[in-house]
Amino acid sequence: MIQTSRSARGWLLAGAALSALAGPAAAQEPKRGGTIIVHMPSEQRILNPALRASTGVYNITGKIMEPLIDKTYDGPVGVLATEWSSTEDGLKITVKLREGVNWHDGKPFTCDDVAFSAMELWKPLLNYSSTLQQYLESVDCTDDHTAVFNYSQPMPLDLFVAAMPDLGHPVPRHLYEGTDIMKSEYNTAPVGTGPFRFVEYERGQYVIAERNDDYWRGAEYPYLDRIVWRFIPDKSAAAAAIEAGEIHESGFNGISMADLQRLSEMGGFDVGTQGYENNVAHSTVEFNHRNPILADLKVRQAIYHGLDIDYAIQTIMRGYAKPGRGPIPSAGGANYTDDVPTYAYDPELAKRMLDEAGYPAGADGIRFKLRHRPAPWGEYTQFWAEYFSQAMKEIGIDVEILTNDAPGFLNGVYRDHDFDTANGWHQFRSDPAVSTMVWLRSGSPEGTPWSNQFGWQSDEMDQMIDAAQAELDPAKRAERYHEIQAKAMAEIPVIFAIEHPFISVTTTKLKNHHNTPRWNSSSWYDLWLDE
Repeated sequence: MIQTSRSARGWLLAGAALSALAGPAAAQEPKRGGTIIVHMPSEQRILNPALRASTGVYNITGKIMEPLIDKTYDGPVGVLATEWSSTEDGLKITVKLREGVNWHDGKPFTCDDVAFSAMELWKPLLNYSSTLQQYLESVDCTDDHTAVFNYSQPMPLDLFVAAMPDLGHPVPRHLYEGTDIMKSEYNTAPVGTGPFRFVEYERGQYVIAERNDDYWRGAEYPYLDRIVWRFIPDKSAAAAAIEAGEIHESGFNGISMADLQRLSEMGGFDVGTQGYENNVAHSTVEFNHRNPILADLKVRQAIYHGLDIDYAIQTIMRGYAKPGRGPIPSAGGANYTDDVPTYAYDPELAKRMLDEAGYPAGADGIRFKLRHRPAPWGEYTQFWAEYFSQAMKEIGIDVEILTNDAPGFLNGVYRDHDFDTANGWHQFRSDPAVSTMVWLRSGSPEGTPWSNQFGWQSDEMDQMIDAAQAELDPAKRAERYHEIQAKAMAEIPVIFAIEHPFISVTTTKLKNHHNTPRWNSSSWYDLWLDE
């Protein structure tokens, strides 16, 4: 249970209000038609979830491209898949595919699309999936609607199913085969099977999708005619647009915490955390271990001791978070443990450790300098960068903050390694092997966003991660993840500083909203507008 301050408990009550609203909304007769406007604080210039697992991609393309399996409050549900099963040894997983589904260009969806996507995109190119699917050997199509995934090491069926909502979006083989996949025009003009068809992407302005009249769920769906995603990086401008009724929804803490609280106290808005149960996040501090100073464990430990995590939680997150305990959050269930090394706030200890590491303060009080890149994902990532700079100054480290847009951050950290430290947030998606282990395991392709591109490599950690992923016994698997969590906290390749949920603000005119545990990333086929 997340510990909260008095103000944070108010947020939780607001989140609970969404659940209370769901019943009456579901009982109303849905209205057809209408256009909704969705706030996007930044753009990543790629709209293909089979290449980039990212909230910014899912928030748009999740309505256009569908996964094999999605997650509901009642558990996994088939989307492009209808059934799934595994051999006892975990080396073969058979997936039955939905019949009668067409791509938006009219071509039929078949097993060939799944096999091509898995072997040419999910395994070698998709950021989280390249680690998850490293032991996928082939995908056989026994008929047009049966895909058999063949593994050289066991793949637990529960893990496969947990991964599919985020890492199981097929692409149309006929549009990608024989092309340079990374440069395909369809990465920014996606063709999917979802309830909405891509129409237009105006850089820096908007993305538009319109109703798919050939949607496989039937003529009833979707209810909406059109969705427009507007890119508004200025949080105050976005909040004003929401208040004026020009925007219907903003998710993933897209506006300031102060404006979220203010709007929660007004009529006409639902504000809360419902719909993010599958998207708990860590705010992180990332190290470039190519810098010999940061490659020194004692320096990283000193930096951790120099961070007042409780202060940051109360001031930046308004109490709406809890201290992190490594790569697995408390939402990880049995795979999570509290029994790990921790680093209490102690600036005097941090100074002594830096002295012992061979970095005494100079005449100006400075020991060394760091270039720091904050992710542009929201107000609080910038605040975290400013706090990090101030906290490091107290222990004699001079931090230069390098501001950047989303492509600048992703390239600077994950491709060009042009940073010393960085901060952002990283999501946990159902299972450690789906998302967070990729931050620790080596071997992801160079430049892969949100993966271990930090110059840190441990053969022992790689082996531990592989063994945990392949373990079929849930209890033994949990024990393995406890050991990984403890090792990550002892060696600190990344500081998983705090864990927190996300918050949305949504006009009450929208009905059936936030009705799944990954709602902002889902298809919105049953969302409707009451006006």
